[in-house]
Amino acid sequence: WKKLLAALLACSIFTCFGLAGCSHDDDGTPSYNGEANEEGKSNESTDYLIYYTIGSPDPDLELVTAEINKLLKEKINVTIQYHKIPWNDYGQRTTALINSGSDFDIMFASSEIDQGDYLGNAQDGVWLALDSYLGPGALGNDMYQEIDSKFWDGVRVNGKIYGIPTNKEVAVPDWWMYPQELVDKYEIDISQYRTLESLEPLFAMIQKNEPDYTVFEMDKKGHNFFLLEGYDWVIDRNCPLMVKNDDPNLQIVNIFDTDYGRQTLETLHRYYEAGYINNDAAVNDNGSLTKGQKTFLRVASGGPASDVTWSNDRGYPVVAQQVTESYITPSSACGALMCVNAQTDQPDACIRFLNLLNTDPELRDLFNYGIEGVHYTRNEDNKVVLPEDRKYAGVQYTQGNFFILSLTEDDPDDKWEQFQAFNQEAKVSTLLGFVADRSEISDELNQISIVCQKYWSNLITGTVNPETELPKFLDELQMAGLDKVQEELQRQLDDFRESKAQQ
Repeated sequence: WKKLLAALLACSIFTCFGLAGCSHDDDGTPSYNGEANEEGKSNESTDYLIYYTIGSPDPDLELVTAEINKLLKEKINVTIQYHKIPWNDYGQRTTALINSGSDFDIMFASSEIDQGDYLGNAQDGVWLALDSYLGPGALGNDMYQEIDSKFWDGVRVNGKIYGIPTNKEVAVPDWWMYPQELVDKYEIDISQYRTLESLEPLFAMIQKNEPDYTVFEMDKKGHNFFLLEGYDWVIDRNCPLMVKNDDPNLQIVNIFDTDYGRQTLETLHRYYEAGYINNDAAVNDNGSLTKGQKTFLRVASGGPASDVTWSNDRGYPVVAQQVTESYITPSSACGALMCVNAQTDQPDACIRFLNLLNTDPELRDLFNYGIEGVHYTRNEDNKVVLPEDRKYAGVQYTQGNFFILSLTEDDPDDKWEQFQAFNQEAKVSTLLGFVADRSEISDELNQISIVCQKYWSNLITGTVNPETELPKFLDELQMAGLDKVQEELQRQLDDFRESKAQQ
């Protein structure tokens, strides 16, 4: 029915964007259908795919989609309907699309529940298993060979691959970023600040001398500050059970019931009370800073040369210090994938599209930067020059292979070599490869998630006093069945550890 709909809605070549027929669905996204084939392509009409990803819809999304479809039709006889769903709506809207059986072919997902829930949806049969399309002689072999093998190991669920991972930094450590202007002005050695407690004198100085700056900007999602001590989630932040990345015994703790967890919350509350953290942190939906916003400290995750991207995002130069170790974890390996709907009637077309996106520099640049001469230019070194007022911006980590992207004018010439070295040096978490079986504890996990969502933002932003709120949180977690979940997950981790020891 998609092909029929596309054919009915297609407008003439000349009245739309020149080469691709188009129409619009109810949210203004263009729909496309093309003509018949060339040698090696479909013998029928152009394959037509519906694709959802995360990000703020751009003013020129329709224009860029038309150019993408010209290229796709020419190279693989495929066209797409390209939807971007805003960050704060993504989890809810994609869940609704999945649960209602709405038609789509490809969807972005990550380990975060509110960013597509890759692992949970894989276990529930939402995504198509892709193993038969990957490897020598298979339709997706080119991208399989291009993407770091550590990703393929990390995204397996019960031995199968259910998504195409973005080939990027394979570990995603935390960085603390600061305005270069203030670092230079006060001669701050940012390498000396790697714990929350160590920041206190810096915060006091900035608050006193730089009243125009928010000292420590946070939003309601907060951050996994427990990673500073090496802890990572067994499932995700909607269940407070964690394991240290270097723990060979994989012993689970409820992080909020540890001395380190309590100390972290107390420090954050002290900073909030002192006025260092923005007052609206617990209700602030803005996952990224407004361009030009004056903030002294911001926490982010990333790889080499991320300070260049963050400087562009902030609108002024920033410097950054890595504050956690580089571990390949389940959450980092599964942090960005493009998944195929298990119900799609065009799996081969999906793989052809994903294969091209991960191997063709022209298509990859188009998705990331937009149209050359319209959304960016190139300098004498053939590097991308981006304008201040961008009308299209791809969300880089969501849409394919980094290593074939053109560099921007601010990127170091050896940026991708730095990424390769970074990936080679990353340590492997003892958790890597573990995927929790939620079938026996799904009800408890749902209740625990509700409790976590009730308390998380207020506690992790320091907004409330942990002396009064933390006991309530812990009591409600117990009533929700946390002990049963911890016991079951520990059993699974023990089995996982034993099976790895026997390999």
